[in-house]
Amino acid sequence: MGPGFRIDWSTPHGELLAYEPRLDEVRDHVRVLAEAYNDPHNAPLLGHTQRLADEEVLEHYASLLGQGAHPFLMFSDGELAGDGDIRGIADGAGEFAFLIAAPAAQGKGLGTRFATMVHAFGFTHLPLERLYASIVPDNLASRRVFEKLGYVIDASATAREYADDGDVTMVIDKATFARQHAAAMAEIRIAMR
Repeated sequence: MGPGFRIDWSTPHGELLAYEPRLDEVRDHVRVLAEAYNDPHNAPLLGHTQRLADEEVLEHYASLLGQGAHPFLMFSDGELAGDGDIRGIADGAGEFAFLIAAPAAQGKGLGTRFATMVHAFGFTHLPLERLYASIVPDNLASRRVFEKLGYVIDASATAREYADDGDVTMVIDKATFARQHAAAMAEIRIAMR
């Protein structure tokens, strides 16, 4: 895969950047990503039961890219802060997932800002009318992020197609997101890399 999109947002909280990486760029950050996925705080919230090796993280990214997903590495003031992606894109819908890597950085609005950036991209540059989220029930912080974005609970059969067993499913539509985040969308810059 060649260079994809980059998303920039200059906020009062710092300079935020998210970009679609090539696999060699993922390799440059794979150790930090693996540590974040395996962190004892993060792993259960992501639904992981076994440690992921660096190579498995690369395979995850390769799989996402092979399935037409849009994965992003996310940086705050030049430091890798996490990752996120839009996957399962079909029939005007997809699923959004993300992780703020350092537990100490969680719960401070960074996830909401990065999620807003990726949603702005998804709803303006992809053929999406709605996005779903599948959340481990104990992951209250992620659920709060999705609620701040404007997501609502959706237990429909369509939403459940994006979920693992036992997960809570939520949905947001393009019009709701655009209405609730118009100011942010005016500030966020999206361009090809």
